Amino acid sequence: MKVLILGAGAIGGYLGGRLTDAGLDVTLLVRPARKAQLDADGLQIRSVYGDLNIRVKTVTADEVTTPYDIVIVTAKAYDLESAIAAITPAVGPDTMVLPILNGIGHINTLNAAFGPKRILAGTVQISALRMPDGSIEHKNDWRWLRFGEQEGGLSDRVIALRDALAAAEGLEPVALENAMQGMWEKFVHLATAAGMTCLMRANAGQIVRSDEGAELFQHFLETTAEVARRSGYPPSDTFMANYRKLFADPHSGYATSMLRDVEAGNQTEGEDILGLLLSTAREHGIDEPLFKAAYASIRAHEERRQDGGL
Repeated sequence: MKVLILGAGAIGGYLGGRLTDAGLDVTLLVRPARKAQLDADGLQIRSVYGDLNIRVKTVTADEVTTPYDIVIVTAKAYDLESAIAAITPAVGPDTMVLPILNGIGHINTLNAAFGPKRILAGTVQISALRMPDGSIEHKNDWRWLRFGEQEGGLSDRVIALRDALAAAEGLEPVALENAMQGMWEKFVHLATAAGMTCLMRANAGQIVRSDEGAELFQHFLETTAEVARRSGYPPSDTFMANYRKLFADPHSGYATSMLRDVEAGNQTEGEDILGLLLSTAREHGIDEPLFKAAYASIRAHEERRQDGGL
């Protein structure tokens, strides 16, 4: 199985290193500067599942000329248009495209570009950071890559992909019968966490140490879950119980990548997460002031960044 991974940041780099180490035929599609760094120094991963210092195959967009069996897309949501252009030569009639972006809206965009039969639904749960020296630091024991067909069911190709990826140490591929349900549950989790941590400029534990913060966090979660229900994907009782508990823990240090982007003065995925949450809520007749406040906060950050105020 020939694997192309778009991106060698925290997630793409972690997957690329682990799958290469497992003996799969993996190529990382990266920008020229990252290619030069990886070609010179290799890829370093520090993880509870074992450190790696490994040579990886790399290409830039102009070097992709033939189809791959699977293309894993790890770009930021706001880079989706350029990601599609970069991977187009790698997508043949039988290629599977597995996007593991944040949000939900990218599925429709990819369906339009390549046809829904080529696009799998998927999520990733790996906490990792790309360090200034280009190495990848795996932060905890999260190691799950979940995927499946958009229409549901376990197809032969999804099972074959799971079995091929299962050889990698420090990675647990999971084939899902209802992968879109998994995507929506992740959206509920991420929109709630990003909305609250960015609005409050604090991690989850710091927010819920006040009664008011705890109440607002739970309200945001329940209302986001209602958006998912009205969209046809009600979160499971187990999911809701787990996240009610997570978002009530005063000792939690959980912060989101969007909050880290805000604190660093970087572009965020706010439009693709909080903007999408707000617009979808309105489509279903939900008028939630907290959603408006969270979206307005992230838009103000983007406007300030573009005005040179950060």
